[in-house]
Amino acid sequence: MIERIRRMLVKEFLQALRDYRMRSTIFLLPLIQVLVFGYAVTTDVKHVALAVYDLDNTVASRDLISRFAGSGYFEIVNCVYDDAAARSLLDHGRVRMVLRINAGFQADLAAGRVAQVQALLDGSDSNTAGIVLNYSNEIVGQANFDALVDRVTRVLGTFQRPGQADLQTRAWFNENLESRNFFVPGVIALIVTLITLMLTSIAVVREYEIGTIEQIMVTPIRPIEFILGKTVPFALIGFADVLLITAVGVYWFEVPIRGSIPLLLLATGLYLLTSLGVGLLISTISRTQQQALMTSFLFFAPAILLSGFVFPIANMPPVVQWLTYLNPLRYFLVIIRGIFLKGVGLQILWPQMVALTIIGVLTFTLAVRRFHKTLT
Repeated sequence: MIERIRRMLVKEFLQALRDYRMRSTIFLLPLIQVLVFGYAVTTDVKHVALAVYDLDNTVASRDLISRFAGSGYFEIVNCVYDDAAARSLLDHGRVRMVLRINAGFQADLAAGRVAQVQALLDGSDSNTAGIVLNYSNEIVGQANFDALVDRVTRVLGTFQRPGQADLQTRAWFNENLESRNFFVPGVIALIVTLITLMLTSIAVVREYEIGTIEQIMVTPIRPIEFILGKTVPFALIGFADVLLITAVGVYWFEVPIRGSIPLLLLATGLYLLTSLGVGLLISTISRTQQQALMTSFLFFAPAILLSGFVFPIANMPPVVQWLTYLNPLRYFLVIIRGIFLKGVGLQILWPQMVALTIIGVLTFTLAVRRFHKTLT
């Protein structure tokens, strides 16, 4: 039995690694994805392109503009002098916001009236627009407070300023609030899912396409040996990709890993039960590699959306939140981010580990039974 399994493993490794395109898919694709997520995918909003439309052109209006420029959030890229130019910049996506200061701004401030300032936002990206609006409110609020203090000082002369509350913040686990530290560990889960799911489903279907499945069935190899020979190589490739991406994340992007590497590998093994099981299920309903690939992506895309990788689960409708409990990727992401960022161990992550074990065993068992029926 061991000798037959060993020969199946050698056969699968040779088929997976002899083609340079397959080698690129297994090892180069994970590197490309982690680089893309590390550099390109970010929720940090910095250097917001700002256009200024100053109809007042006074000391007060220029002071407000300088506050935006010196805040570190905005970068003034253009000054406009009519509504059409402001609209054109927003339409072409050259700026995120146009700061319009109406005529009479300084006079209204001097008279104690409300001075109108308008922020024209590009709301196509609602998340970014909301953050930019918060930045603007913070800057204008500080300007109002400084103006109030200056006015009271001029009226009353020297006075004792009232006490103020000073909020001291400290972010745990991600001190600099870098979105890279949040996304890069999650890439591990995506890569493991994609690679093992795709390779497992294609490896079995390939036997049907080239007509060797009948030859395999007439050999002394048993179904369980055939299944192990088809899944174990891709499980080992999954572990290799985990170590590869972890090394890139830690040493290239300087993402901290505060937890246990053995615990990460244990969780990966539990999660592989599910991804390999789904790959086997797909192989039983597909007869061509193209069908297997399309079916794999039909599973992969909803799994990402319902995992909390990009969109917080708490923001989803209640019915969808309940569906996420059936998604093993949800639990794997919690484990990975807990190990990388929080440094927590099994005493904290055991509920997710138990959930992965249950889902993985059920999925793999169902896949094996379905595969047995397909072979017979």
